[in-house]
Amino acid sequence: MSNPQQLRYSKEHEWRSAAEDGVSTVGITEHAANALGDVVFVQLPEVGATVAAGETCGELESTKSVSDLYAPVSGEVTEVNEDVVNDPSLVNSAPFEGGWLFKVRVTDEPADLLSANEYTAFSAG
Repeated sequence: MSNPQQLRYSKEHEWRSAAEDGVSTVGITEHAANALGDVVFVQLPEVGATVAAGETCGELESTKSVSDLYAPVSGEVTEVNEDVVNDPSLVNSAPFEGGWLFKVRVTDEPADLLSANEYTAFSAG
């Protein structure tokens, strides 16, 4: 499993992209997708909602369990991935590409987000 170097990772297993025009894309990691098993339902925050770093903002339901989705950064949700809502299996098959979850206009980023190498070490142990 390879974690893209350009992303930053939370200890709750979410990733965020670098902000483009102040907006970052958010998803869950391949490690989290594998741990969840087959994702069958995704509840995402609504466009316009404010999310806070480290707080729950949605849910992922799999054949194994229901897991909270945490915001890796604070800000306003600008877009949700309707493809994932309609086909939750994208979270498993392409967690870093088509399986992204939402976009957020970042107002605050915690200092404890991990680099790809740090996250790989964290999730391994």
